[in-house]
Amino acid sequence: MAPQGFGEAFLTASPDPGETRTHVSLPWLQSAENVALLLVTTKAGDTLTALNNWLPRIPENTPVVLFQNGLGSQQTVAEHWPERPILAASTTEGANRPSPDVLVHAGAGDTWVGALTASAANHTASVIQQLAETGLRVHAEENILQRLWQKLVINAGINPFTALLNCPNGDILSSTLYQQNIDRLCAEISLLLHAETSRAIAPGVLREQIETVARNTASNTSSMRADVMAGRKTEIDFINGYLVQCGERHGIATPVNQMLTNRVQGL
Repeated sequence: MAPQGFGEAFLTASPDPGETRTHVSLPWLQSAENVALLLVTTKAGDTLTALNNWLPRIPENTPVVLFQNGLGSQQTVAEHWPERPILAASTTEGANRPSPDVLVHAGAGDTWVGALTASAANHTASVIQQLAETGLRVHAEENILQRLWQKLVINAGINPFTALLNCPNGDILSSTLYQQNIDRLCAEISLLLHAETSRAIAPGVLREQIETVARNTASNTSSMRADVMAGRKTEIDFINGYLVQCGERHGIATPVNQMLTNRVQGL
């Protein structure tokens, strides 16, 4: 594939300005015909538009891996293109972009990849092999939607509070807003999780999971807080907003999720 031009960036291992930085040049592709693997790393709300522009240009057997936060966008893509090999990924890698030409790898983690459409199952092993060549720890996941739900629970319990309080992850734990709402939030999520996946997880266990992650990433800025700080639209509709939609489908009241969704939208 002939490059049309180059995008350039500096990569650094941590936010510390004393850390070593690496200069990376990435080619802009002139043609999409020879794309062997398409990674979609847009915001959840932009995924469908991006793929509407891209998929007509690439072969139908090219695997597509969705890296979106929350839930809802992945199912929509799979429903739009059921004949294509559509996969989803869930990652605990941490990264942020303090400026357009700087990408900070804030924390190493694990990435799970699994099929969303029938034809994608035949591509999972090769996709994992290609992603692992980058140095990521990548694993196959037979039930990727369950894995995405696990991350959704964490995001729903941390991200909106960090956005509303404008604080790093760990600071939410001592806040009045968090303390007054977390138990009722986890009670809602527990009911929704059982209705959607048949998994029974007690609200107290969910709270423990959320708070463990908040403590382990105490100094990190959530993606939702970063979006608010940058004046970008957040992904609240695909996190707590998605939980509100689940509640409507199953007749489960979700007043805390609705409150958090409304307040973040108000930002």
